[in-house]
Amino acid sequence: MIALSLAEIASLVGGRPHDIPDPSVRVTGPVVRDSREAGPGSLFVAFAGERADGHDFAAQVVGAGAVAVLAARPVGVPAIVVDDVQRALGALARAVVERLGATVVALTGSAGKTSTKDLIAQVLGRHAPTVWTPGSLNNEIGLPLTALSATDETRYLVLEMGARGIGHIRYLAGLTPPRVGVVLNVGTAHIGEFGGREQIAEAKGELVEALPAAAEGGIAILNADDPLVRAMSARTKARVVLFGESGEADVRAENVRLTASGQPSFRLHTPSGYEDVTLRLYGEHHVSNALAAAAVAHELGMSVDEIAHALSGAGTLSRWRMEVTERPDGVTVVNDAYNANPESMRAALRALAAMGSGARAEGGRTWAVLGAMAELGDEALAEHDAIGRLAVRLNVSKLVAVGGREAAWLRMGAYNEGSWGEESVHVSDAQAAIDLLRGELRPGDVVLVKASRSIGLERVAMALLEQDASGEGEVAAR
Repeated sequence: MIALSLAEIASLVGGRPHDIPDPSVRVTGPVVRDSREAGPGSLFVAFAGERADGHDFAAQVVGAGAVAVLAARPVGVPAIVVDDVQRALGALARAVVERLGATVVALTGSAGKTSTKDLIAQVLGRHAPTVWTPGSLNNEIGLPLTALSATDETRYLVLEMGARGIGHIRYLAGLTPPRVGVVLNVGTAHIGEFGGREQIAEAKGELVEALPAAAEGGIAILNADDPLVRAMSARTKARVVLFGESGEADVRAENVRLTASGQPSFRLHTPSGYEDVTLRLYGEHHVSNALAAAAVAHELGMSVDEIAHALSGAGTLSRWRMEVTERPDGVTVVNDAYNANPESMRAALRALAAMGSGARAEGGRTWAVLGAMAELGDEALAEHDAIGRLAVRLNVSKLVAVGGREAAWLRMGAYNEGSWGEESVHVSDAQAAIDLLRGELRPGDVVLVKASRSIGLERVAMALLEQDASGEGEVAAR
């Protein structure tokens, strides 16, 4: 964080200094909420959670070098006491962002947020110092903590914004006011909480409503291929830039194809020219993500050849998102177990099918190890059934449905689509899936592992990568 004195921080957040012998002492390290991350010069934010209360670690973090604690009550060590720790953290983030003067790029969408954020960060990082959301820390705590990791040198701040309901993105945008806003898509993720896609669109569109007017530099970057996103152009005063495969998109892809290993290749068109791109990522769905990143970079002054070069070199920054690893025995494991919704599940299955085309030529098979998609409400049965059917239509060799009721629906969809015999199976839990796969996998097989985060299917991918099929050796990511 940019260096601020404890007196300045107390003033910015409306806090009361307690047990602070010298208010001029400055915070020169990071702002953290995990006591294990506290170090010299840091500021520790004490949240009272369900399993632990950060206030109980106050003495420990100060002993580790933290200069003070942002707390809801006195803690016996230097502290800034506030009425609401979360609100105070947000106020501090807003004040720091305003002082920095960095360009804030915010993005949201039902699917692909983290992958697109990682792409934007890597492309802009070639241009100037850039700070971005780590992983999926896109809520009212993670977002301000990310903003507070910026320094005086930071030129671009790339922030992912998630929403659990109406008003959430409006609140986040108020903490870190964006100049550039990107909306990727409106799908069915969290539809059980929102009630419908129109309500999801209402929530996602709060981002473009928060942008400054075009005359003040506001830019809304919208997916031309998603009608609900494209319609958001009527909700913003910012200048609208469209991306997608539509001929009307300002930044678009042509001649999209997949390499033999399932990596997208296309011609990137921008208002200032075109260039060819081949991504290191897997799956055609990343084309849209790359176009969003290209639109951001183009609007912020990068040339089309710089953008194409950066996109072609960009990889995966966040764990368990189409993370492809080839074992020494020739089995390829695709760990996409961080989260799942119907859109991302379909995209992952299509990527698996593309990757498997080369594998089948060598005698290998494709395996889809799938678990529940959470928060789908009344749509849950139909959506799980549809995913099971899609696996069959894509000619996935083996479907392993893991878990309870939702897994049974996946298996039922596959069965009703014509997956009989041993082509699909329903197992009770991750360990059962591990036991099955260890006994069945053979060289050349490609295994996709995907489910909602709460299911914990990353255990399957991690177990398969602990050792190769012969029980020895290292694995190599690609």
